[in-house]
Formats: sequence, C-alpha cells, structure tokens
Amino acid sequence: MGTFATLEEAREHFENDRFATNAGAQIDKMTEDTAECSMMLTDEHKNAYGGVMGGAIFTLADLAFAVVANQIHSLSVASQVSINYLSAPKGEKLIARAKSIKEGRSTTVITVDVYDDTDRHVAVFTGTAFKL
Repeated sequence: MGTFATLEEAREHFENDRFATNAGAQIDKMTEDTAECSMMLTDEHKNAYGGVMGGAIFTLADLAFAVVANQIHSLSVASQVSINYLSAPKGEKLIARAKSIKEGRSTTVITVDVYDDTDRHVAVFTGTAFKL
C-alpha cells in the first residue's frame, strides 16, 4: 500500500502545493506507481508569443512526478529532473501521465509524458526522487 490510501487523500495533501494548484493543476487519477494530472489552459499560461509557457508544462509534469514519488516513498524530493519539449500544445487542456520505472530503497525514477487534449505529445519529463 502506498502513502495515500485514496485519491482524495492525495488531493488533500497536494492542496498545499500552492504553485501547482494556483496554476490550475489537479490530480485526476492515481495508483500505487502511476498518476495522471491535468491543467486547463488559459491566457494565464501563455508566453509573449501566445504559446503555452514551458514553465506551465513543467509545473504540471512536476506535480504528476511528485504524486508518484510520494505515493512510493513519503517524504520524497526531486534530486534530478529533465524535460524535453516535443510539440507546442494545440488543445485546451494538458494531461500528464507519470509512471515509476525503477523503485529502490531510497530513490525512484519516474517518467512523465505530457499530452494535450488532441492527443498531441507535448513533452517527456524524467526525474529521480530521493526518499528523505
């Protein structure tokens, strides 16, 4: 069993992640080693050129990463992360799907694929979480 007994418990915990929640990120699904988070895109997420700011995409991926990391090893923090931006989002919503690919005693490696609601693959995020 993971850290969070229910999806509601995880949502309550991550309400304190003010940056992500203020940006509109929310947790939609969660299992023992996966999470799906989403964010409706608004003008607040746009950069100077009218596209979606990379930081908005990163924030959503980072929340999905944190949900999985802390579901496996609470309390966990990121020790290394990277993101590759693949395509500009064209839809109205971003969806981040995180999955643990390697779980150890003190670290977990997690990948997060970010799509928009047109199924366009927007970014690939990989991170290593360290158990405190």
